[in-house]
Amino acid sequence: MMSGQRLQGCRSLHLNEDNGRFVLLAVLIVLYLLCGAAVFSAIERPSELRAHGRWHGTLLNFSETFNISLQELNSFLREYEAAIATGIRADALRPRWDFTGAFYFVGTVVSTIGFGMTTPVTVAGKVFLIFYGLLGCAATILFFNLFLERIITLLAVVMKAVRERRIRNSGLLPPGIRHDFSAYSLPGWKPSVYHVMLILGLSAITISCCASAMYTPVEGWAYLDSLYFCFVTFSTIGFGDFVSSQSAAYKYQSLYRVANFFFMLMGVCCIYSLFNVISIVIKQVLNWILEKMSCLFCQRCNKATVLLGRRNAIRPGSKSRQGRTGQLSDSDGPCDSDTEGRRLSGEMISMKDLAASNKVSLAIMQKQLSESANGYPRTVCGSSRHNGFSGGVGALGIMNNRLAETSNSR
Repeated sequence: MMSGQRLQGCRSLHLNEDNGRFVLLAVLIVLYLLCGAAVFSAIERPSELRAHGRWHGTLLNFSETFNISLQELNSFLREYEAAIATGIRADALRPRWDFTGAFYFVGTVVSTIGFGMTTPVTVAGKVFLIFYGLLGCAATILFFNLFLERIITLLAVVMKAVRERRIRNSGLLPPGIRHDFSAYSLPGWKPSVYHVMLILGLSAITISCCASAMYTPVEGWAYLDSLYFCFVTFSTIGFGDFVSSQSAAYKYQSLYRVANFFFMLMGVCCIYSLFNVISIVIKQVLNWILEKMSCLFCQRCNKATVLLGRRNAIRPGSKSRQGRTGQLSDSDGPCDSDTEGRRLSGEMISMKDLAASNKVSLAIMQKQLSESANGYPRTVCGSSRHNGFSGGVGALGIMNNRLAETSNSR
């Protein structure tokens, strides 16, 4: 009786690996948000209270000095805020909706930066923005994915060439292969996720430092504020507290605008690629946490893959045998899959039994046959090893096909 209850509890904890990773990531993101809110509240709240106190004192002094009621003064300030939102300011700034300003605006729209300094106020402009942004953002995301694909391919080619050169110069090759190194190539080699993350991180830092060195003298910002602006812009957060190219005129204005556009384009592409590489590392950490959790929840299992089986994985043994009624017997369970796998390892299993024991659907088999017929998934340097992640669309699919996952190679 106790054994049956224990097995039933083990089955209740049985999760698909992708679902388990999704739930764990959602919980960690919520905790991350709570921790971030606590830290920012502790850091920024005192400064906000002091600013409110100073502003309230300024309003009282102005009201008493010029004999203006606070109600009239607040009404005037609201009108001034509305004027600022439309781009009208007391200081001499460049026009918001001339061709140059409009081009800067649409660049922030399609790149999803959205500073908020310039926004459409007419009904026609707002309606046009909805359709324009829908197509423009989709095209820009596609451009970022294509950029990511090419930068990872370039890094793979360069890193593979460096690795082959290191092997060539190590003196470990046989004499006959030294002159014809193509026979001793590395067809299954892929760049490590961590190496690519390091290279992209250094590239992002270099671009940010160079851009900050330009923004500091031109815009009159502190260097730390320029670095802050670079991260907010390149990550497409776009708070709008610091915005470049807002003055009416600059020294070498044309050159500055070209350099500003170049730094923003390269910075956004580089940070986008870096974020996707970091997401792969986060998945590895999640897999490690799930492995540890599976060992804690299932005491009878010695391997983490028993509780959290990979989706669509075909193994030579069923985790549980089913009768005609579809009910699981008490003698079978996920903890007995190793025994049955060893029992079936030396037997010839028919395709029907293999599909039935592993519950492989017809749609999955058609997908696998279609991918095989079309030569997918595409790989770099002739490698066809999968990294085990299910994300096969967009940036994650590019990363999965072109990077070696260190956790699976161990």
